Amino acid sequence: MTVPTASLDAEPDAASLDLSPSARGQALRADLVAFMHECVFPAEQRYEAYRHAVGPHDSSVPPVVEELKTEARRRGLWNLFLPDWSGIGQLDYAGLAEITGWSLHLAPEATNGQAPDTGNMELLHLFGTPEQQARWLDPLRDGEIRSAFSMTEPEVASSDATNIRTSIVRDGDEYVINGRKWWTSGASDPRCRLLVVMGKTDPEAARHRQQSMVLVPLDTPGVTVVRDVPVFGRYDQHGHCEVVFDDVRVPADNLLGAEGEGFALAQARLGPGRIHHYMRAIGAAERALALLTDRVTSRVAFGRPLAEQGVVQQQIAESRIAIDQARLLCRHAARTIDVHGNKAAANLVAEAKVTVPRVALEVIDRAIQVHGGAGVSDDVPLAAMYGWHRAMRIFDGPDEVHLRAIAKAELARSTP
Repeated sequence: MTVPTASLDAEPDAASLDLSPSARGQALRADLVAFMHECVFPAEQRYEAYRHAVGPHDSSVPPVVEELKTEARRRGLWNLFLPDWSGIGQLDYAGLAEITGWSLHLAPEATNGQAPDTGNMELLHLFGTPEQQARWLDPLRDGEIRSAFSMTEPEVASSDATNIRTSIVRDGDEYVINGRKWWTSGASDPRCRLLVVMGKTDPEAARHRQQSMVLVPLDTPGVTVVRDVPVFGRYDQHGHCEVVFDDVRVPADNLLGAEGEGFALAQARLGPGRIHHYMRAIGAAERALALLTDRVTSRVAFGRPLAEQGVVQQQIAESRIAIDQARLLCRHAARTIDVHGNKAAANLVAEAKVTVPRVALEVIDRAIQVHGGAGVSDDVPLAAMYGWHRAMRIFDGPDEVHLRAIAKAELARSTP
């Protein structure tokens, strides 16, 4: 008989299982919930009205966004994802990220916690030179500019980042960049000033040492934003862009980290950032469940409220169970990052990457169903929520990549 000792060895220690928020985290949570109800939710209609008025291809910033940023900063709800700024760790921030997921278009940016800026700020904080930090990190932390991250390419399977073809060639005191990227989120925003570009500096090096990252100002000659790519037919204000780099020259000092470190930098960028994404998705699932329960208690079909139908009650219960399970998994991963670091949490992060979008989609889909025709319209936010969270099963690495990593880790420790 095979004894499953490996699974016992894989059990986390007691410190990793203490998922209690700190006093600071609890206080910030109360302040953030108040901000959501007093400021963010009332602003949603103004945001959508502005976007409708200017049209889907206009990336100008609705004025209410800057108003919310000013108010959030006044309330001390600014740069919460940065431990040096907020004084909290990943576990505390995970709970706050969930709350911002209640209003995905407004709350993350209002608190300066929107992707891809958060990941780019973390890169600059960890690996940037003092000069790079002064030029780019400081205005990003102050919310004065925005940035974008250029890694994914249309010609290759970018689920394997070592496939990228964009070339970064040293020429004296400059790097010359040639290539085509897409899903460069944020590049349409008029406040975008910086692209963090990943490409190959040495195609002959070891597979994970071929890539490097360079900082490219958006207005550099040779950089062309070709188009904004819609997500399920919807154009986000900041854009998800296809970008061409044609003999783009930047100073050699714009290299982020060292040559050959691009893949490692990408992994460092994605660890905590993925948890933030997933916790926001849990927040979206909570809002979908709230919309679902509100709908079924106010609508009557076949002589009684929908809430009294057994199938609807089952859907509510299944949604609550799934959300709570997903939240615990994310908090466990966040706590492990706090205690043991990104590498120790890699498997838990991969599990969350697969689990949370599935849960969010299930709950949102149930909410759409009970709303009937309204659910697939823009009169309620569910259709937009569904499209974004379906895309989440692809970005940050498709489910299949993470399932492969989870399986390999399990097989590696499953020696009888």
